[in-house]
Amino acid sequence: MVFGLFSKEKALQKTIEKATNKLAQQPDRWGALEKLKDDGTDDALVGLCRRFSITSMKGVEDEQEKHWVVDALVEKGPAALAPVVRYMKNAEQLAFPLRVLERIADRDKVLAVADELFASEAPGYVRMPERRIDLLRWFSEWKPATDDEVVTRFTPYVTDFDENVRFAAIDGMAHRAPDKIAPPLIAALLRPEEESGRIKRTIAEVLEKAKAPLGDQAAAVAAALTGQLGDGFKVEGALIKKR
Repeated sequence: MVFGLFSKEKALQKTIEKATNKLAQQPDRWGALEKLKDDGTDDALVGLCRRFSITSMKGVEDEQEKHWVVDALVEKGPAALAPVVRYMKNAEQLAFPLRVLERIADRDKVLAVADELFASEAPGYVRMPERRIDLLRWFSEWKPATDDEVVTRFTPYVTDFDENVRFAAIDGMAHRAPDKIAPPLIAALLRPEEESGRIKRTIAEVLEKAKAPLGDQAAAVAAALTGQLGDGFKVEGALIKKR
């Protein structure tokens, strides 16, 4: 009995290795992926998720397989939820599994899982910031999210260590309510530690397009619009406007 269980686990591991071998021929990977789908156990579905973590040699095939895995997991419905959540805890990239999550879970569950991921990605230095960038981009596009839900979760990341994370957070707030995005973006623009011209320009562009009210920070923002930033923008009527 123990030997049989061991043999089954070993066979499953071999199937997962075939499914995630980026150097293998596509028919071999397809066969292994289908086998994992048919198996349907939590371990097999986690193995299916692991296809998201590798990039095969041919770009078109890579995208085809990843989208197939998304659809295969969605077909499993609620049975895929625990394996997907388990996979995301240590995954370096989250874009594809998050697409699965939003299609198999209700709003409250999606929000709860997203918050667990945000909690695991506290702002600050990380060697691989792709996880939080994927999370920010996805959450900004998740249609059920309200303005308050986006702004409160994104605000800590507008001052993140990584410039690309800061950009994703700022960009993700761009189409939200002007009065809600104004305070965190103005604070980020005025932050003495912010040295990136790209970030400052992005903030100015977002505030200008949104016609976000500057309120009592209008004078401080006007003073911050110097150099190339000042060449492109000005403060007029407590709003940032293009020159």
